[in-house]
Amino acid sequence: MGLAPWSFTIMAKERISAVFKQISIISLSLALVGLSGCGQKPQPNTPQPKPKPDVPAVSPAKPSGKKQFFGVGTAPPGGAFFVVGGAMSEVLNEFKGDNNWEVTAEGTKGSKENIRRLAKGELDLAMANAAITYFAVRGEGGWDKKYPIRSVFTMAPNVAFFIAPAKNGIKKIADLKGERVVCGPAGAGFEMFVKPLLEAHGVTYEDFTPLNNTQFGAVGMLADGSAAAAFLGGAVPTASITQASTSGDITFIPFEEDARKQLIKDYPFFHPITIPGGKYPKHDEPFPCLNVGSMIFITSADKDEETIYRVTRTIYENRAKVVEKHPAGKAINPKNAARNTGTPFHPGAIRFYKEIGIWDEGGGKK
Repeated sequence: MGLAPWSFTIMAKERISAVFKQISIISLSLALVGLSGCGQKPQPNTPQPKPKPDVPAVSPAKPSGKKQFFGVGTAPPGGAFFVVGGAMSEVLNEFKGDNNWEVTAEGTKGSKENIRRLAKGELDLAMANAAITYFAVRGEGGWDKKYPIRSVFTMAPNVAFFIAPAKNGIKKIADLKGERVVCGPAGAGFEMFVKPLLEAHGVTYEDFTPLNNTQFGAVGMLADGSAAAAFLGGAVPTASITQASTSGDITFIPFEEDARKQLIKDYPFFHPITIPGGKYPKHDEPFPCLNVGSMIFITSADKDEETIYRVTRTIYENRAKVVEKHPAGKAINPKNAARNTGTPFHPGAIRFYKEIGIWDEGGGKK
C-alpha cells in the first residue's frame, strides 16, 4: 500500500531538521575546543615567553634598548693596565645578560691619554693611576683644566720607591741631589706622585738630572752606570725590582717616617703599606713603603647613572673572572672597591655600593 504525498513532505522535513541539529552540535563542539586551546597551546609562530630568572639580592638592572658600543682605554702592552683593562672588557661582554652592549679594550699611552679621551667622549671607561686622576679632576699638577672624571672601582696598589746600586752610596732621598735619576717613562705622568714625594723630603726635580725610561730600561741604566738611581714599582713583587735585586747589590731607599705620615695626611691617594721580608732577593726585612696611587677604573662624569650602575654590578658580581686574567682583580672586593683615592665616584657606582652595603656616606671607604 502506497503513502500519501503529504506523508513524504512530513518525513523530509523531519530528516532535514535532524541533520541541522547534528551540524549545530558538531560546530558548537569544535568552537569549544578552539576556545579552550587558545589559552593552552599557542600557534607555532607565536614566540614563547622566557622563564623569569631568580630575583637578585639587589634591584634588577634595567636592560638598555639601543645597542651601546663601549671603548675601554688601557695602556701599552706589557703592563698591568693592558691586561686588566682587557679582562674587564671580556667580563662585560661575557656576562652582559640583557644589557645590549659591546665592549672593546683599546691600547693607549696610559692614564693621561685615557683621561683626555674620556673627557672628549672618545672612550667610555678606562684604567688610570689614582694620583694622576686626583690632579686631573682638580686641574692641578700640570693639567690645563679640571677634567670631569669619576671613579668606578679602586683596584690594586702601586707600591713604588727609589732604588740604587749600593756602590753609589745613596742611602736617603736627599742623596739624590746632583745625580742622574730615572723617574719613569716619558709622558706617563709619574711626576704627579714623584714630585710630592720629593718635596716632602726637601728635594725638587731641579736638584738632580731627571731621566725617562721604562722600568726594565731603567734597570739596564743602573747596571751600566748611566743612571745612579731609579723610581720603580707596581704590584709586589715588581719584576723590574726583582731583576735589579737579582743582578746586583741594590739599596732600597726609604721614605722618612715623618714625611711618609705627612704625605698620607695631605693626599688621599697615598696609603701606607709594608713590603714583607723575602718578597725581593737579598731583602729579608720588612720595608715600610707607600702605595703611591692605586690602579683605578674610571669613566666620565656625564655617563648616565643607569649605564655605570650596570657596568659596576656586572664586573663586581663576576670579579673572579678578572682574577683569572690578572691578580689585580683580587682588589675588587668589599673592603677595597669603594675606597676613596681622591677622585669622586660616579653616581651609578655609588648606587650599587649602597645596595650591597659597602658605601661610606663620607664619600667612599677610607
